[in-house]
Amino acid sequence: MFAAAEEYGIEIKPDAKRVERLLSVTPADVQPADRLTFARNVFVPLTTACRYTCTYCTYYDVPGEASLLSPEEVRRRCRVGADAGCTEALFTFGDEPDDRYTEIHETLDEWGYDSILEYLYRACEIALEEGLLPHSNPGDLTEAAFADLREVNASMGVMLETTADVDAHGGGRRKTPGQRLNTIRAAGRQGVPFTTGILVGIGEGWRDRAESLLAIRELHERHGHVQEVIVQNVVPNERSDFAKPGLETMRRVVAMARAALPPEVSVQVPPNLSPAADLVDCGIDDLGGVSPVTDDYVNPAYAWPDLDGLRAVADAGGMPLRERLPTYARYLPDGLRPSGTEAAGPPADRDAWVPRAVRNRMRADDPHGRRLRGVARGDGPLDPRPARGD
Repeated sequence: MFAAAEEYGIEIKPDAKRVERLLSVTPADVQPADRLTFARNVFVPLTTACRYTCTYCTYYDVPGEASLLSPEEVRRRCRVGADAGCTEALFTFGDEPDDRYTEIHETLDEWGYDSILEYLYRACEIALEEGLLPHSNPGDLTEAAFADLREVNASMGVMLETTADVDAHGGGRRKTPGQRLNTIRAAGRQGVPFTTGILVGIGEGWRDRAESLLAIRELHERHGHVQEVIVQNVVPNERSDFAKPGLETMRRVVAMARAALPPEVSVQVPPNLSPAADLVDCGIDDLGGVSPVTDDYVNPAYAWPDLDGLRAVADAGGMPLRERLPTYARYLPDGLRPSGTEAAGPPADRDAWVPRAVRNRMRADDPHGRRLRGVARGDGPLDPRPARGD
């Protein structure tokens, strides 16, 4: 029923009765969370080359203008983030560059990499060396690519955005719902703790929003891998005049997300794009990755709130603010998971959700390992402190 679903063998058909029930949900029908979490990260925009040309996106650059961070720059940014108390290296990404990006491919070849995904693997290794846990958003991937990249990532993600076939995804190089659902499914099959979400205001309707949330739920029920779902409003920018959805729209969509998803799956809103303090009673329990040292390179005109700003959101809901890792607690192994947290069942054909390289980084007897373990336990510092020389 979704565009390109048959092409990718996606067999998801949201139940009509569940869709109708979800369409009737209001904020009064959900309960506020008992706490609010966030991750402290450093954004690392590995490349701005992208094979897609979505009309609302300011992140991608055209061939000849796209950037590619060098290994030295990746290390510098990760070191700055670790020194600022970050726990996550967020590798923002344009989807794997197509043949038009000749300069990007030539540079990768000069550096000794066959593809941008091979280079991403090395960038994740650098992040681990510098004391951070990688979370990569490299766009649409195959199962084989997830099998490789999961070995150096604490978690990964891609936005579903919508199951609707919208003009915002138009052009000769367009992303399709089937392709995105295939990526989310591939991550689940490979046992990757995963972040996805919907984008509100790009031409989709209310039924599309309900069906998108239920499609995510179905994939999570099959594989157990979705740790959080972002409800993100579109914002006007230099390439797009899409109107920012109003507060009542966002309150209703957030409540729908909370009602649609299992309790263990967090509902997140980006605090630099959404009126988060006005949404805490609608079921949000997470504010996502927030950086004290870098811009939001996907939405550079919208500055991150500082720690006091995050606390103000939590205070508006009368809930405590807690820091978390990019991997949610239930996916962490014994000895690194907070006491009292029920472990997620093991992924299919894997012995653990968290790969060995990430476990070793967290268990290291150095300032970074101690910081990561503190945050994992749930009693990590909210106030950033330099790690080096600690």
